[in-house]
Amino acid sequence: MKMRSKFLISASLLLAGIITTQSASATDGYFSLAYGTQNKGMAGAGIAWYKNSLINGNPASLVKLGNQYQFGVNMFNPNREYTVTGNPSMMDGTFGLAPGTVESDSKVFFMPTFGANWLLNEKSSFSVAVYGNGGMNTDYAPKNGFGTFGMPNADTGVDLGQCFLNLSYAYQVSEKHSFGVTAIAAYQYFEAKGLGAFGMNGMSSDATKLTDNGHDNAYGLGFKLGYLGQLTEKLSVGASYQTMVYMSEFDDYAGLFAEQGDFNIPSTWTVGLAYQANENWVFAADFKRINYTDIASVSNPMDPMALAPMIPDGAGGYNPNPNYVPLGSDNGAGFGWEDINCYKIGAEYSGIETWTLRAGYSHCDQPIQKSEVLFNILAPGVMCDHITLGCSKELNEKGNALHFALVYAPECSVKGYNPMDFDAEQAMQGKMVPNQTIEIKMSQIELEIAYSF
Repeated sequence: MKMRSKFLISASLLLAGIITTQSASATDGYFSLAYGTQNKGMAGAGIAWYKNSLINGNPASLVKLGNQYQFGVNMFNPNREYTVTGNPSMMDGTFGLAPGTVESDSKVFFMPTFGANWLLNEKSSFSVAVYGNGGMNTDYAPKNGFGTFGMPNADTGVDLGQCFLNLSYAYQVSEKHSFGVTAIAAYQYFEAKGLGAFGMNGMSSDATKLTDNGHDNAYGLGFKLGYLGQLTEKLSVGASYQTMVYMSEFDDYAGLFAEQGDFNIPSTWTVGLAYQANENWVFAADFKRINYTDIASVSNPMDPMALAPMIPDGAGGYNPNPNYVPLGSDNGAGFGWEDINCYKIGAEYSGIETWTLRAGYSHCDQPIQKSEVLFNILAPGVMCDHITLGCSKELNEKGNALHFALVYAPECSVKGYNPMDFDAEQAMQGKMVPNQTIEIKMSQIELEIAYSF
């Protein structure tokens, strides 16, 4: 009866997690900083520490975790803004922006998480987890009657959310070594608003599938492999590899995303060590690689000279552009993101009766280059550093516990030129000198609470 009740609770939370998916989590690019409250308290470090593995951790660790259920919710507060310096040139064929600073609305998001692990026997386990993999949201109100990209009275921004359902099997091949595999079912949604100016003059392959088409949905599959090994009595090593998650296309935005609306989810891999210094202290260090260049719609750079179907012939007329590559085409412009390396360290202290304390720090490369700031007004995933604190409180001898994590990401920014506007006087002399600078900024705070039993 007790197992049946837990199963019903698990199923209900699983459904709730899928229905209420939002883009709500501190981010490495647009991926979540960490998964699960305990792991988040250590800034995502712990691929080799089995106790923090329930929510999208190392699948090989789950066989050591025992029977466990956990559900939680996080509150995410990202503060995004952009600043344009310099007046637009207003020359034909340019794409100037209104000067000033605009902050994004929609500042608070919520996301539930859920995980359950069952031991099948002494050497194997099965696990289910639902969580938000990542996302991005911007919502810029019109200023002086015009949206960010010049459309009258237009809200401008994007809304991307991703939810994963993980089904994991772990097997302990010997006392010191275990392996795990995870099947991933993914759901994502996307909406773009206020991008109509990119549909003018042939810049999009299909202007009807560029913007303002509401939320579109996509579904896909992938898998993850994991290994956990005990090198010595105190030192363990962990590793995982997650494949690209192959998604159906965003058909309603085939004129925006490269490859006719394709938006697969990049592959990642992680390696790390955990050192259990004594019965109270554990230290963990991870290296994670996120391969954003797997995805053309994320990584293709913007080439302003390729967006125009016709170019001046020097005699007052126009010729076809031999390098014409509109938005939505196979090699169409994306956000210009690069692969990133993430370095994570964390510590856990359990020397206080019924309490466990955690802290962590994460640093990752900047995925956005200064040449790509124009399009990344929509997706300012500029965060590089995260500082985290966490704790757990045991509630009874059965192992029921409350878990807390706090994440702070100090403001980070990228500043570059508007590649589609030029100084008018210099242009008359045949010199294409950028006329405007764009700076995109973000800071983040996240609080997560979970209950395990």
